[in-house]
Amino acid sequence: MPQGALDVALTLIRSLRAPVARIRRHHVKQANQLVDAASSIAANLAEGNRRQGKDRLHFFRIAAGSADETRVHLLVAEGWGWVDAKVIAEPLSLVDRELRLLHGLTR
Repeated sequence: MPQGALDVALTLIRSLRAPVARIRRHHVKQANQLVDAASSIAANLAEGNRRQGKDRLHFFRIAAGSADETRVHLLVAEGWGWVDAKVIAEPLSLVDRELRLLHGLTR
């Protein structure tokens, strides 16, 4: 059975535990923004699942924006040298998977 978008969002959150801990040692605000962005993906998917029509699409689009934001926070942290590329490889892959699923939900 394929994982749904909410399942992927929750898997992504679990995959971020170690990177967030590493980032937090260097920059608390950046770590908090990453946590907020990833949490927003799941929250907006859940809310969108209870909506209909354009309202539903709106929440799925917000979730996609939060997924993009999550990606950028990871890349910024890697750019600053707070995490290695291999530490964020799995979360980035999950973000890509999430965005593919969200693209299907917003078409």
